[in-house]
This record gives sequence, C-alpha cells and structure tokens, in this order.
Amino acid sequence: MPRSPRRHVSVFPSPQELGSALAQLVAQRAAAATAAATGRFSLGLSGGSLVRILSRELPAAAAAAAPARWLVAFCDERLVPAAHPESTSGAYRVSGAAGPGSGPGPCPGSVPGPIPELLTRQYLLGFLPFSQAFPDEPVPVFDLLILGVGPDGHTCSLFPDHPLLQEKEKIVAAITDSPKPPPERITLTLPVLNAARAVVFVATGEGKAAVLKRILEGDEEKALPAALVQPHSGQLYWFLDEPAAKDLTGPFEKHSIL
Repeated sequence: MPRSPRRHVSVFPSPQELGSALAQLVAQRAAAATAAATGRFSLGLSGGSLVRILSRELPAAAAAAAPARWLVAFCDERLVPAAHPESTSGAYRVSGAAGPGSGPGPCPGSVPGPIPELLTRQYLLGFLPFSQAFPDEPVPVFDLLILGVGPDGHTCSLFPDHPLLQEKEKIVAAITDSPKPPPERITLTLPVLNAARAVVFVATGEGKAAVLKRILEGDEEKALPAALVQPHSGQLYWFLDEPAAKDLTGPFEKHSIL
C-alpha cells in the first residue's frame, strides 16, 4: 500500500507525555483555524480510551485557543442511552471534555426501532445538520480529527471487511451489525476522514502493537480500516506510547522525558 508523504509517527515514553503533545497539536491547529477566513475550528472526537486522555488534555488546549469558536462533533456514536457505559457522548459529558466554547450539545441516546435515516443526515452534536455546519462543502472538511484504532484495525465504527468501507456517497452512515457491541451505531465515513485538513491517530498500550505493525509497516492486499485513512491533502499523525510502538522498526520521531 502506498505510504502517505504527509505521515508523521511520534513515539512517547508514556500516555502522559503523549497527551501533552496532543494538547499542543490541538491548540496549534485551533489557533491556525480560528485565524483563517472561517474564523472557527472544527474538531472531531473519538471515544473509547481516548476519552480519558482528552478529558485531561482538552480543557488546557481549549483555554489556549479561543474555545468559543470551536465546533465539535463525534467521529462515531453508539446508539445507547446517554447513561450507558458504551455511550461516547455520555462519557464525554461525565468527563467534561466534549463541549468547549459554544459547540453544539450532545448526540441523541437510544432510538426505538430501525435507525432513522435522519440520524445519518443530521449528525453533528445537537442535531446540527452538516449542511449548516459546513456550508458549501458537500463533504465536510474538518480542521482536525482525533481517531483511535482497535486491535482489529477498526477506527470510528468502520470495521474490517465491512461494506461501509466501500461507501463513497454518504458522509455519515448507520451500522446495525457492528462486530463489536453495541451493534447499532452511526459513523463518519472514509470520504470525510480523508477530506480532513489533519488527522491524528492515538494508540497506547502493548495490546495495539501488533496491529500498528501491520498498519504502519505492513503491505497487505486487504487494508485495515485505519490504514485506509490517508487524507488527500492534509496531514496524518500517529501518536503512540512506547508499549504500542514496541514492534515498529521506524523511521519515527522518538520523544523522551526531559
């Protein structure tokens, strides 16, 4: 698989140092975006283990970069009640990290019956339609997306061998058969991920080492979902701690505790 010339791999001694660098990246991207013509910073957040890192680091990044001009969305959401432990919006609400500035409110909780198509058209937090949030952009262009990666190589709610990997038209899609529970979710699609101005993958822990070796140094005919994220004209970052990067041979930027 072709390697992106804009990919930057950084390895940190611990999740704490990684989190500080991530906060710096968010603050830098936010400052640049709010100084540009649009005057705002559009940020996509992922859930899972990232909630813990971002709940610690995101407030500091927001304080340094005009948080009132941030527009925040989730990269995917599980369709469960907000109080459910698998709810991304609920986890961020509890942590206090998801709503810097005047960004929209939380995603919906459980939805009875089949997932309505409305959810895939009006996905931003608080049901703010993409057409309002990203006027004149058929495919929303986020300033920064923060993504995780699972041990199976999935990112957002895009799973290996799933038909959603072939989606070319929808910017948000419903999934009712997620191989990882809960089964009903909504997710950004690859066209949106690859339209972003910057994407940063965050992976920590030895449990991610094998899949990171496959994504960053492998050459598989059938690419894993995270390997398919290659921003067309944006920057691609990988922030890893040392246990997650233990199987990599490089090249990458290795940070140390000063």
